[in-house]
Amino acid sequence: MSLGTDPLEALEIPDETTVEEHDLVTDGDVVVGGQSTIEFGVRGRNVLAGERVTFGGDIEAEGDCRLDLLNDVAGNVLVGEDAYLGERVHIAGRLMVSGDLDIGDDVDIEEGFEANGWIVIRNPVPTLVFYFIVLSQLLRLGEDEAAGELAETLQGESPTDPLIIPRNSTVSDDAWRVSTPAEIGSSCRIHGNIRARSIDLGEDNNVFGSLRARNDIVVGSGTRIHGDVTTRNGEVVIEEGARVLGDVSCKDLLLEQGALVDGTMRARGEMRIHRDNLARDAE
Repeated sequence: MSLGTDPLEALEIPDETTVEEHDLVTDGDVVVGGQSTIEFGVRGRNVLAGERVTFGGDIEAEGDCRLDLLNDVAGNVLVGEDAYLGERVHIAGRLMVSGDLDIGDDVDIEEGFEANGWIVIRNPVPTLVFYFIVLSQLLRLGEDEAAGELAETLQGESPTDPLIIPRNSTVSDDAWRVSTPAEIGSSCRIHGNIRARSIDLGEDNNVFGSLRARNDIVVGSGTRIHGDVTTRNGEVVIEEGARVLGDVSCKDLLLEQGALVDGTMRARGEMRIHRDNLARDAE
């Protein structure tokens, strides 16, 4: 079994997520869909990854860490509570676990491991996989309320929304590439171009790269984009106080009062400037 049926339908980056010296850092959980490549190291509350995920640095989990089969970690794995490693997981560095270690067959830890609790060698269905199977089934049956309750249970007592990276994604200093919508919170610092079906950015973000989507792009108030903003079929909305340091190309363009674009603006359809504040002042 794997995360092939998981319902990770969007890239979701919670508030105050940052990239710090090649580490992706968030206060909440990190959930990564199968067959994804994360060229950063990862730091979060609980770290959970589907099958065939590659990490380009260390994993630091304040709580639990659960890696499905055939995961590859280029650095160390440091776990504050319990760890699960599926079959044929490879860790290039050292594994340090403060709690229990549940480990599958043919796991390769190049620099050895240390666990303060129980060490169990077996191959059960990973908890994350079982959760997604049940959640997918509830959604398929239209049991949205029950699915919502199950999702809240997974998140536990964390006051922060999880960082969710969909299946088959690539995350690196060069680009964040997903085939789903991307939803980014506020006060984030992101390195890399963002490529998604649609992009919705909250307030006061700093993105050191460009935005490109097939559908709509929203740049929230106070957000700064150090690159171009391009959409093939959608509308670009640049809210009050936001700034794009490159060009904007889209079907329709809406500029809120106080939004700035340093480069060229191209809109095949409508181009509008929202001046509500000026209208109120004139009255």
